[in-house]
Amino acid sequence: MAEYLDSERKLNLKVVYYGPALSGKTTNLMQLHTLLNPQRKGELMVLETRDDRTLFFDMLPIGLRSQEGLDLRLKLYTVPGQVQHDSTRKAVLSRADGVIFVADSQLSQQDNNATAFDNLADNLQKLGMDIESLPLVVQFNKRDLPDAIDEATLQARWAQTPWSPLSLASALNGEGVVESFRQLLRRLYPVLDREYQLAGRHGIDAEAFVRQLSAAHEAPHA
Repeated sequence: MAEYLDSERKLNLKVVYYGPALSGKTTNLMQLHTLLNPQRKGELMVLETRDDRTLFFDMLPIGLRSQEGLDLRLKLYTVPGQVQHDSTRKAVLSRADGVIFVADSQLSQQDNNATAFDNLADNLQKLGMDIESLPLVVQFNKRDLPDAIDEATLQARWAQTPWSPLSLASALNGEGVVESFRQLLRRLYPVLDREYQLAGRHGIDAEAFVRQLSAAHEAPHA
């Protein structure tokens, strides 16, 4: 959960990228680190196994300071996708304020997606958190691959869930990465505003919250 330090006017937030192995969680964070242009941005830390899969977590701390002086800091993590590291996944997920679930769009990976999503729900329950009330975005990554399930089918499957509409991405190409992040920020803001009065007390409305935390570098001109 968010940590608010009133004496320092500081709000610390935590977002976790969750999903099956090799779905693109690490690639999302690497692209965000490249694409985002906040007032402050820390170093991206990666710890990997010999087979290049994330073993522990990646962390991308970013932040902004409002005109009213609130120091808002956001740390982004990924969890390992492999089943044998489930205890680590649960530890990283603990006290998360929001989650982006990164699914693989390939037809052959749909069972893995379902297993990982069930695992997310199970770990949240063990941590005393409710998946339906937690700000959560479901991103279907790898849209550039030829065997990706078509968008209409995916959106229809998830239409009756709290996480519709889905976010679509090709993280390897940087497409949809910032958009998925912004979608989560929009779902996160009302929860934080109710708890910490971001608008009334600190002068941070929803648009400023999303805009400042997800400000992207200008694309180079041709």
